[in-house]
Amino acid sequence: MEYTRLGATGLRVSRLALGCMTYGDPNRGLHRWTLDEAASAPFFRQAVELGITFWDTANVYQQGSGEEYVGRAIKRFSRREDIVLATKVSGRMHDGPGGSGLSRTAILEQVDASLRRLGTDHIDVYYVHRFDEETPVEETMRALDDIVRAGKVRYLGASSMYAWQFAKLQMAAAVNGLTPFVAMENQYNLLKREEEREMIPMCADTGVGLTPYSPNGKGRLARPRGAATDRSNIDEVAKAFDTDADGPIIDAVEEIAVERGIPMAQVALAWVLRNPTVAAPIIGATKPAHLTDAAAALDVQLTDDEVARLESPYVTQAPFWW
Repeated sequence: MEYTRLGATGLRVSRLALGCMTYGDPNRGLHRWTLDEAASAPFFRQAVELGITFWDTANVYQQGSGEEYVGRAIKRFSRREDIVLATKVSGRMHDGPGGSGLSRTAILEQVDASLRRLGTDHIDVYYVHRFDEETPVEETMRALDDIVRAGKVRYLGASSMYAWQFAKLQMAAAVNGLTPFVAMENQYNLLKREEEREMIPMCADTGVGLTPYSPNGKGRLARPRGAATDRSNIDEVAKAFDTDADGPIIDAVEEIAVERGIPMAQVALAWVLRNPTVAAPIIGATKPAHLTDAAAALDVQLTDDEVARLESPYVTQAPFWW
């Protein structure tokens, strides 16, 4: 495994992050395709064996059960000091005033709830899951700064928003002497490249590290065009992902994979990894090969010709953050 710094910070993270949305009680929350604790355990173990020590979860993943699984897995397969642990806030956990959003009430309530579920006294990287249009940015940034100063959180990150929204949050931190964000968890893959217009250049210029999710396009870039999986058949978010323009890009990934004699997933992930602002793509694994293929992608160096073939079919589209 390779390791790098998260953006301009001194925090050392594995070059791949384990995405933990896949792991949680399928009877709690929105996703029926998640793996229960017994089925999840081998992937936590495999991540440790591969040196993938950056683990990413969220409070809303299966209504907190995802965090519970992660917390117990750290104790079972590793040590807390060996794992860079990330979780998130803003999604709806309950209907009360602190149950969602980025108000002071919500942040203070939800960080404590996450710490209890994770069984730890601190979170390494705490992401705001989405921008909250109903809360003043100064209120959000002051509350986040307070939990950093209290030692509950070490670093701050943001996820999936317009660049102007991210800039507004960062400016509120700068002018008030508050803790800024050092990571951006955005969707970035060969099928969804709109972040190249503003967000990625902004992060590159300001030293914010990217930890992109869905580097394989929700699995679309890991299998031939038209192939389906159980999740793609039942996950409404994944179904909404498809566009008519995807086909030629998927075909290009398949062609290069065949030429190289490697899985398609390695080609798609190698393309994401070549972006110098990317610190650690987030890998969701439901089969053992998912993590081993991801680790192998670190050694895949695409040629300029291959990159041109992968990028040329792309057409402009609306941002898609789910």
